[in-house]
Amino acid sequence: SGTDEHGLKIQQAAAAAGTSPPELCERVSGLFRQALTQAAVSFTDFTRTSEPRHQRAVRHFWGALRDSGALYKGSYEGWYCTPEECFLPESQLAERRDAQGRPCKVSLETGHQVHWTKEENYMFRLSAFRDPLRKWLRDNPRAISPDPFYQNVLRWLDEDLPDLSVSRERSRLQWGIPVPSDSTQTIYVWVDALVNYLSVVGYPERHGEWWPAAHHVVGKDILKFHAVYWPALLMAAGLAPPERIFVHSHWTVRGQKMSKSLGNVIDPSACIGQYTLDGFRYFLLRQGVPERDCDYYDEKVVKLVNSELADALGGLLNRSTALSINPSNTYPCFSESCFPKVLDYRETNGIGRASAEDYEFVASVASLPLQVASYFEGFQIYKALECIALCVRQTNSFFQRHRPWKLDRKDPAEQLWLDTIIHVTLECLRVFGTLLQPVIPHAADKLLSRLGVEPEERGLSSLTFLPRYSGKPCPFEGRQLGPDTGVLFHRLERPRQHQTETKKL
Repeated sequence: SGTDEHGLKIQQAAAAAGTSPPELCERVSGLFRQALTQAAVSFTDFTRTSEPRHQRAVRHFWGALRDSGALYKGSYEGWYCTPEECFLPESQLAERRDAQGRPCKVSLETGHQVHWTKEENYMFRLSAFRDPLRKWLRDNPRAISPDPFYQNVLRWLDEDLPDLSVSRERSRLQWGIPVPSDSTQTIYVWVDALVNYLSVVGYPERHGEWWPAAHHVVGKDILKFHAVYWPALLMAAGLAPPERIFVHSHWTVRGQKMSKSLGNVIDPSACIGQYTLDGFRYFLLRQGVPERDCDYYDEKVVKLVNSELADALGGLLNRSTALSINPSNTYPCFSESCFPKVLDYRETNGIGRASAEDYEFVASVASLPLQVASYFEGFQIYKALECIALCVRQTNSFFQRHRPWKLDRKDPAEQLWLDTIIHVTLECLRVFGTLLQPVIPHAADKLLSRLGVEPEERGLSSLTFLPRYSGKPCPFEGRQLGPDTGVLFHRLERPRQHQTETKKL
């Protein structure tokens, strides 16, 4: 992770705050680090574009562009949007009135005001890369996903692709990296910022260990920079485009775009305090659909988290480990005579105690690890969680269907079936806990610890389900369960007010 820190927007924000750009960036970068720590998001590196290693990489990258003949100096004029750090064509502008009632032009997409700017800059021959970019996308249909965004980029390549201004006059923009051998120009912030993907992996000496096997995760509002400008710049510098670009949409609040003027910006820190870290993470990943904007409101968080974490998952753990059901507090034995392996679960009449529905449910949970891994790999995290939630419901139905609390423990045959019901249920919970570790780390740890699963037994790659059904040994069978640490996930109360941002950065 990291922060890109140069550009006119930062320079102006620092001036407005009565501070210097380095001081502003130091403070804001610290806030981002703090937010990541609070959200339990780990990173191998936190890179900042103001660091010497990055500036060195940018200068080398600029030299590669220059040496390839991809740069030339030319006069450029157009409507410049400072908040978006780019020039916008007339087709992306609208007429509005400013705060004083004077007519002005604004970005159609964001509403930010634009200003006519004319200056001499270095230009990048973007127009020369239309065909190479098309070929890259044709040869790599999974390069940009989900597919609607891939189609967007193809449409952009059918439109006019003018050369790109890649520097700004130093007299106007001092907060940035100077163009090598030309102190009158500053490198355009987006060229500078994008090279961060290379500088963090050791460009220009050691990047070959990682590049181009890189996966970028970007918001849909910066797709053109990542899927058109960046691959073209890389090609010009003699490098391959990144392997994958995963694109996500935005969150709205009760159907409206988040906006400071509307006072509806959600404060993640307040949400973590209200819904717990795991609850808030689960909601965002369960409801966040990359292809389209998703709507946030407090009641939705409470309803989802209570239903799927507190009631379905937490309730299942509580019921299956209760001393009234499992007085020995162990991982009980599985009986193959009660739940024999069959080739066709539709033909189970008279064989064991398990029904066709039980076999169908066990098959669903058995296929879950590969299914979840596939969805995680494809950035469809919400689909992975959908599948887990469905299996949790099926496990609850299995437990409820056979009513283990009604079985007579004094009858040996009933005891075998009771133990098998609990064994199957605990195996399902073990799978759910293991798969949910990246999403709800604290609750998953609590669940697996309650089942007596050791830290070294929690890997995704070695996850197996119900080995006894296939005649293989189960390492957990007969093992003492971990200590009962209480409710897995407490039910949330509906908040009295919305968790909107009230603090100023």
